[in-house]
Amino acid sequence: MVRRVLVLLTAVLLTGIGPAYAFNPSGVTQQMALPLEQLQQSLDGLARRAPGDVAVAVRDLRTGDVVGYNAEASLPAASTIKVPVMVEVFRQMEAGRFTLDRSVALKRGDRDGGWGDLAGVPSGSRYTVRRLLWLMITESDNTAANMLIRLVGRVHVNQTMRMLGLGHTHLSDYIRSFGDIRSIRTTAADMAGLMAMIAHGRIVDEWSCGEMLQILAGQQINTLLPEPLPPDVLIAHKTGSLHDTLNDVGVVYVAEAPYAIAVMTTHLGSLDAGRAFIHAVSSLAYRKITALAALRADGTLTPSGDSAPIVRPSALPNAAEPMWQEAAPIGALDWQSVGD
Repeated sequence: MVRRVLVLLTAVLLTGIGPAYAFNPSGVTQQMALPLEQLQQSLDGLARRAPGDVAVAVRDLRTGDVVGYNAEASLPAASTIKVPVMVEVFRQMEAGRFTLDRSVALKRGDRDGGWGDLAGVPSGSRYTVRRLLWLMITESDNTAANMLIRLVGRVHVNQTMRMLGLGHTHLSDYIRSFGDIRSIRTTAADMAGLMAMIAHGRIVDEWSCGEMLQILAGQQINTLLPEPLPPDVLIAHKTGSLHDTLNDVGVVYVAEAPYAIAVMTTHLGSLDAGRAFIHAVSSLAYRKITALAALRADGTLTPSGDSAPIVRPSALPNAAEPMWQEAAPIGALDWQSVGD
């Protein structure tokens, strides 16, 4: 039987930023571990029956191996583009341009009336960068996102994505609920690669990555990738939904086999159809990656490849305390205590 081979993501060193990941269809290939081979086969079948246009990328963070479908296709990013915006905010903070306590005034042009707590607040209202980051990611507040885009500059978001090797990810304008969403683009490969870089602590610095993951783990919209997962599985993720598009990208923390995942759907007949597809992919990926983790745990498989440490969210849940307790651990920011 002809064995499937897995196209590897290649790491490219970039000045001042760190490694980037990109699909390399003509590059080196290697035989997959059986659970990943099975995942690829199942994804092929599932995606062929999918509603609309879909793309999937699943990256094993222990080895860098990736399986997927249509992963390099450029599709509407919707609100997943807010992850690159967050990355640029942390990059500029590290460069000393501003701090988390920087106060930003809301301008009329920032406001998006379609979604978010800030949609109806008066112009001139002021919010800290910390507050805006939390609202942009966990509640997908478009007004908060636009205030941060104005602060850091759209051109700089796009430049940083290109420097990271994520050339298909492009923020064309402010984020609007009733605009041309198709001009804001990305690919499943880019998003899985970006989440992998954050999970490996390779963007800005390890502290910044831990804080970004903490914000992502505070996501309040959990009806897509997390829905079919066991409730005790930690996932740091960002959704995107608008009109005929549903996306979700994130990092799932499975012992022995943490993975980055990006699932994108567009041209949907209904959002329910896209939701069902994302649920099916998330469930399938979790089952096969869990099987891979079991093989590693009992010594049947020894991962080889990317040996970089895996960064976890800065504040972690335990049995006795909520994930976002008021007293954050030393060195971690309390993203819920966001008084302006």
